[in-house]
Amino acid sequence: MTTERLISPTSRGPEEEQISFSLRPRSLDEFVGQADLLTRISIAVRAARQRSESMEHVLLHGPPGLGKTTLAHVIASEMGARVHVTSGPALTRGSDLVGALTRLEPNDVLFIDEIHRLPAAVEEFIYPAMEDCRIDVAVDSGMHARTVSITLKPFTLIGATTRAGMLTAPLRSRFGIAHHLKHYDSEDLLTILRRSASLLEIEFELDALRTISRRSRGTPRIANRLLRRVRDYAQVKGSGRIEARIVDEALALEGVDHMGLDELDRAYLRVIGTTYRGGPVGLEAVAASMGEDSGALEGVVEPYLLQIGHLARTRRGRQLTHDGANHVGLELQTPTATDDSLFE
Repeated sequence: MTTERLISPTSRGPEEEQISFSLRPRSLDEFVGQADLLTRISIAVRAARQRSESMEHVLLHGPPGLGKTTLAHVIASEMGARVHVTSGPALTRGSDLVGALTRLEPNDVLFIDEIHRLPAAVEEFIYPAMEDCRIDVAVDSGMHARTVSITLKPFTLIGATTRAGMLTAPLRSRFGIAHHLKHYDSEDLLTILRRSASLLEIEFELDALRTISRRSRGTPRIANRLLRRVRDYAQVKGSGRIEARIVDEALALEGVDHMGLDELDRAYLRVIGTTYRGGPVGLEAVAASMGEDSGALEGVVEPYLLQIGHLARTRRGRQLTHDGANHVGLELQTPTATDDSLFE
C-alpha cells in the first residue's frame, strides 16, 4: 500500500525515471533550489576545469526525490564528461567495482546511489581509487597470493544516500564536498512546475500550479508527478488547460488534500487521535492497529508529518499535536507534545 502512494517521494521505477529524465535540468543555471550547494558546486567545477583536473568527490545526502541523481548528471554535463550510474546493492563484489572504475574516461563521473549499502569488501576498493586513482587487485590466494595495482584515469565519485548516518567514517572523510539536500519551498517548486509545464507543452493558470506546489511536500519528484496526473485529468474532464478547479478535482480524486496528505497519512493521525487518545504511543502499537509495517510508517509517513508539525516524537512515544488533530477533525483531551510535563 505505502509503495504505490501518489505522494511517495521514492521513484516508481524505470518508466517514471524515463519520463522524469526529459524534465531534468541540464546545467547549473537551470537547476532550481539548493542555493548553497549550487554555489559550492559551481566554484568546484570552474576551478577543476581551469586546472584541467577532475572535480572533488561529492557526497549528497537527504530525503528521496530532491535531485541527487539530477545533480550528478548536471555536474557531469558541466565538466563535459559522461556519467556512469550504479548503486550500492548492485556492487556486490570487488570485481563489480573494478569493472565500473576501469571503464571510466578522464574526468568522468561515477554516480553510486544508495552508497550506504555498499558491502564492506567493495568499500575497501574505493579508498585507494578515491585518493590515488588506483585499485589493488588480489591475484591467486594462499601462499602464492600477490597484489596487482591498476592505475585509473582521474574521475569524480558522487555518492548519494538517504541514510547518511549509516556511512562509515573512513568513507565519509574521503569526500571533498558533503552536503545535505533540504526540502524545497513552494516558490522554488512553482518555478520547477512552470518549467516542466512548458516542456510538456501544458497550458496552465499560475494559481493552479501554485496549488500543486503547496501540495507537493517540498519534493520536486512529487510536484512533477502531481502535474502529470492533473494534466491527464484536465485532458479528459476539462479543456486540457490546468486551472485551479481542475487541480482541486483531480487531487481530491487521488485523496490528496490541501496540505499534501493522503488517506494513509490521515489514517495514521486518526489512529493516534482516537484509539490512543492523541498519544503518546509506541510506533509498533500504531502499526499493529493500522495493519501496516512499522518500518514503512517510520520511513514514509512520519517524516512529513513531523516536518509540518502534525506529529511529535517524545520519550514516551508518538504524539499528535493540536494541528494534527485539527487536520483530521479531532479535539485533543490530553496534553500536547510541547507541554513541559512530557519532559519532566
